[in-house]
Amino acid sequence: MLPAGQLFIYGLQHVLAMYAGAVAVPLIIANAIGLTKDQLIFLINADLFTCGIATLIQTLGFGNMGIKIPMIQGVTFAAVTPMIIIGKTHGMTAIYGAIIVAGIVTYLVAPYFSKLIRFFPPVVTGTIITIIGVTLMPVAVMWAAGGNPAAPNFASPENIVLAFVVMILVLFFYKYFTGFLSNIAVLLGLISGTIIAIPLGMVNFSPVGTASWLGVTTPFWFGLPTFDAASIAAMVLVMLVVMTETTGDCIAIGEIIEKPIHKEDLARCLRADGFSTMLGGILNSFPYTAFAQNVGLVGLTRVKSRFVVAAAGAILIALGLVPKLAAVIAAIPHPVLGGAGIVMFGMVAASGIKTLSKVSFDGTHNIMVVGISIGIGMITLAVPKFYHGFPNWLQVILHSGITAGSLAAILLNLLLNGNAAAHDVTAQVTGKKGVSANE
Repeated sequence: MLPAGQLFIYGLQHVLAMYAGAVAVPLIIANAIGLTKDQLIFLINADLFTCGIATLIQTLGFGNMGIKIPMIQGVTFAAVTPMIIIGKTHGMTAIYGAIIVAGIVTYLVAPYFSKLIRFFPPVVTGTIITIIGVTLMPVAVMWAAGGNPAAPNFASPENIVLAFVVMILVLFFYKYFTGFLSNIAVLLGLISGTIIAIPLGMVNFSPVGTASWLGVTTPFWFGLPTFDAASIAAMVLVMLVVMTETTGDCIAIGEIIEKPIHKEDLARCLRADGFSTMLGGILNSFPYTAFAQNVGLVGLTRVKSRFVVAAAGAILIALGLVPKLAAVIAAIPHPVLGGAGIVMFGMVAASGIKTLSKVSFDGTHNIMVVGISIGIGMITLAVPKFYHGFPNWLQVILHSGITAGSLAAILLNLLLNGNAAAHDVTAQVTGKKGVSANE
């Protein structure tokens, strides 16, 4: 537990790092379904408010939920396409009905899904962490270019130079500052970049003036949920995918903070995902998962306290209740976020490489496991519509490079390393000594 001032500053740094990703899903859903501006504002407030509650549950624990590590929660992008289809066909109430049921299912199956952790030895976890970092990098690059490919100034020299200036500032603060100031290098970079962008006309504070001071999230604002079998099936499938991604993020943070993740820990983590998703359906938000964007920030700052991320959760709740504060953070230009994102997401990939450095590649099939899995994870980065001819339910799984690459790593490890693949992790989790092809 750090002093209150440091908790707030470190927590704010986490919020700034994930804010753009947190509000992106409501923006996409609202524009696709044709919601009004007032409905969009309400969705964003509800999203931030529920993000905060979900983060507090995950970091502090609540009953049999919450893994109690520095893991921030946010809305998953995996559910965007199914939610748009459901919303256009059956309306918002059907989206929330499907989310509530999918959350309950996730909560109930969490203990069984958590047993799969025995199939996540270092060769698999290192590969997954690397894939997470690599697949997040296009997000940072998109931010650096301006965020909107349709904008006339997208990838303009001004945007790109600003992004690189922020990246250099983050590195400067990280290297030449010490202690607390070094740990908030990303926050200092974001603030400095925003200040630089003001005279360039790249910061728009007008929404701050029009935003209200108080916005209360009321349950079932769009109406009581409706339940459509096909919509529920699609959302349950999405949550199975999300559970795979959450497992990868959970293990990634465990590696960074040097905390072994046991199946009981993972079960608590996945239960929290399920409960928060159900809560999201009630509070007019969306399915929740660990935000990979913040994994790199934990590694970069070396601040491993879960109470820091809990403070971020409290800040998110405040932002959800005070739209004017949310509007201030929303004014940070995308190129500024992009410069910091390149550093953070690169740190995620570096953490994966660090884990893989402990794996033996001589006389094993591990190099094939790593190489092919990363290749599969990058397919949709290179060609986003690569799987467009596949059934919708399969696209949900394959379109996420993190999920596809993770599944490939697990299956290839089992196929190529045989029985030793699972035996190694069983030994690792129970504390027994054992040697296999994965060590």
